Amino acid sequence: MLASIRHARFPAFGSFSSRRRPRGIMSVAAGAGDPADPGTAFKLLLSCPSGLPASQVSVNFDASYDRIPHPDASLEESINEIWNQRVQWNPSLYSGLKFRYGDHTVQYADGSDKISSICLHLGLTDYRSFVGTNLNPLWERFLFPSADDSLCCQHTSSPLGNGAIVETSDGKILTLQRSHNVGEFPGYFVFPGGHSEPQEIGISSHCADKGTIQSDLINQKVCVEMFDGIVREVVEEIGVPANSLTNPLFIGISRRVMNARPTAFFFLRCNLPAEEVREFYSKAQDGFESTQIFTVSRDDLKKLALKMPGCHCGGLALYDLMMETLSSHT
Repeated sequence: MLASIRHARFPAFGSFSSRRRPRGIMSVAAGAGDPADPGTAFKLLLSCPSGLPASQVSVNFDASYDRIPHPDASLEESINEIWNQRVQWNPSLYSGLKFRYGDHTVQYADGSDKISSICLHLGLTDYRSFVGTNLNPLWERFLFPSADDSLCCQHTSSPLGNGAIVETSDGKILTLQRSHNVGEFPGYFVFPGGHSEPQEIGISSHCADKGTIQSDLINQKVCVEMFDGIVREVVEEIGVPANSLTNPLFIGISRRVMNARPTAFFFLRCNLPAEEVREFYSKAQDGFESTQIFTVSRDDLKKLALKMPGCHCGGLALYDLMMETLSSHT
């Protein structure tokens, strides 16, 4: 159940002291794949251009990062109305649980601007709330006027999606074209991804009486699920075996401006050439959301970005920042 009041914010778990990005400078960059298409506009909430392994990423999972109901009762009621309409159109819909992006803290290496670790602040939300807030035709009314993203989006569901920038052994990047059967951005190009799943690690609600040890264990499990979840999405959507993929590196969080949709992005390498990947895709388990795969060069990827949802355009921007960082160190 979503919390009905905002609890006090807690610091990130762990022994390190975190240094927050100053208020009002939460956005690293902004842009759009196609300036004429508002759906491609994005904002980068967090960039980790060196790429962080799981050992440098932590999670604070707490009810204080759940959605705050909007004070406008009629706007809140529209969530039920929108959801009921969607269910009438598609009776197979169900309100599965998702992790909600609330905020993050950053720790920098001593005497430098290089990020040494980050902690993601996550709450709990569900698909019904996402449809009723972020995908509501009145979604902009759910936003609070603030430059701080955590305050701006406090009334939205904001489930944290995930996306994978996968590079093949011959230097191609994997992208998918979305099916025309999907509800969001049919026909657009995307990176493989979806959501980490609370149910995968046995989370169905917040534990009100959890102690420090139990809380730390839950936080660790959520973090592991974030990294396991993106591998699972690539395997299911592309069809390649899990052992062909390197361990994911977290490269940041992008938010689509339209619908305020946040997505965490990861970089992985695949030890298979593009041709073999395409063969695996033809036998992939998840054939509903996408219609075909493209294995493209970095230059051609920029062309596809003209028709990418904003959160995925942001994923490309995060990948470009990573590549620029790698090239500056060689």
